[in-house]
Amino acid sequence: MRISLLLLLMLELSSCHNGGAREETAYPKGTFGYDVAFLRRYDSVVLLENGEAQVVVSPKYQAKVFTSTALGPDGPSYGWIHYPVFDAPPNTHMNAYGGENRLWLGPEGGPYSLFFAPGDSMVFAHWKTPAPFDNEPWTVMGQTATTVDLHKTMHLVNYQGKSLSLKVDRNIRLLNRGGIDSLLGIELGPGVKAVGYETTNTLLNDSDQPVCLWMLDMFPTSEHTVIIIPYKTGQGSPATTNYFGEIPADRIQYLDSVLLLKADGRSRGKLGIHPTRACNRAGSYDPALRLLTVIQYDVVPGEPYLNQEWTTQKPPFSGDAVNAYNDGPLADGSQMGPFYELESVSPVVKGQGTHRHLVCHFTGDDAALDSLSVHLLGISLKKVHFP
Repeated sequence: MRISLLLLLMLELSSCHNGGAREETAYPKGTFGYDVAFLRRYDSVVLLENGEAQVVVSPKYQAKVFTSTALGPDGPSYGWIHYPVFDAPPNTHMNAYGGENRLWLGPEGGPYSLFFAPGDSMVFAHWKTPAPFDNEPWTVMGQTATTVDLHKTMHLVNYQGKSLSLKVDRNIRLLNRGGIDSLLGIELGPGVKAVGYETTNTLLNDSDQPVCLWMLDMFPTSEHTVIIIPYKTGQGSPATTNYFGEIPADRIQYLDSVLLLKADGRSRGKLGIHPTRACNRAGSYDPALRLLTVIQYDVVPGEPYLNQEWTTQKPPFSGDAVNAYNDGPLADGSQMGPFYELESVSPVVKGQGTHRHLVCHFTGDDAALDSLSVHLLGISLKKVHFP
């Protein structure tokens, strides 16, 4: 009897010790369950749940929403996670853990940059992501089954050599179907599964230096994924398309006040739309997963937005309100991803400012997804493709 009890105890201890690995291998890679198990090896993550709609948040990794799903642990994981980085030595430029919704502060470039030391030329060798939103943990201030509040106090120095003491509060709220309907002005039918969460991000900036809140969503690519960005009509081109060199003409389309960008992870390029031309929504469609993604964010056209380009030669308050990025190989052939990003930016914050950013994923019936795309993004999915 003693030997049996001892063996049972040893098995239980072994199970506890290897629990993360056992749980991780219980789900195929690419599923939400796999990613949650992987992340639990590194952090006491916060899992927000409403039936099959689930979101995982990491306090240790800068309050990121790492990923989400509309179909439970066995369903696809919608966020991009850079698995090798978690065990790699620290990177001096950026610890690119991934995450389908992360919070940075800007500007990245320009005379008030937070990413370059005073006097340094704005080239990659000198670029460094500030530690408070690159590799430092955040504090959980409270949580429920569907919400979590996180906080971070930051002490930064900008390109002017000015010291900034900043406080950021971040609320992440998993929505039920009624909440998604209400915020987007839709009525989801039974043919669609959905997950949606709203982040409310508040910055307290007591300095006289301009800062902005910056939301970046990283998603896995597929061969035929397309980014969809509605814009307002007006004179001139609606988009800045040369952040990292001009985007090739065969990778971008302008259709009925909607911009389409290939998001296949094969050609590095970034674009942005000025707040006077930006609508408050953008999205993407992945036909491989039959997945429609929609983001909704605050836009204030009359307020100044910081230019985040890596130059001090352009007006600092002429920036974009929404951006999109498609990853691709660098000049040396190396590549971080592939992934693609949807981004939104707040106006300049002096004193206190809040920026809301909503992420929703829809999957299901083709006709229902097409109707949602027409209503939310102004274009039928039948037109969302490249030759």
